[in-house]
Amino acid sequence: MLTLPSSVRVYMAADATDMRRSFDRLAATVEGAFGFDITEGHLFVFINRKADQAKCLFWDRTGLCVLHKRLEVGTFSRVRDAQSGALHVEIDAAELSLMLEGIDLGGAKRKKRFRRGPRERESHEPVEPSPEIS
Repeated sequence: MLTLPSSVRVYMAADATDMRRSFDRLAATVEGAFGFDITEGHLFVFINRKADQAKCLFWDRTGLCVLHKRLEVGTFSRVRDAQSGALHVEIDAAELSLMLEGIDLGGAKRKKRFRRGPRERESHEPVEPSPEIS
């Protein structure tokens, strides 16, 4: 089972992705098309056209990491459809874990639970160093 801190958000590309892409081109997609800073620590999921391969891209404080999974039999099913024109969709870490395990949530119903609304993007302003005490 995949365990992620609650501060990590998971975004899945709405369209199929060429699996020949690796670190740099996936990061360029995240920053250019999705509009996110790759170093914020969120996880980005990409699935190929045949839906038999998935790549997860994330920053781990020292560099980019790519997790690549290829299914020998079957396909990944997208847990949620993106709204018309959207380039990505946000999913829960639990949904990602179930998707990677091959569990189809298509007919499942989610019970009503408290969910925080979309978060405002935080601006990261430089912090001025405090004056030294002599």
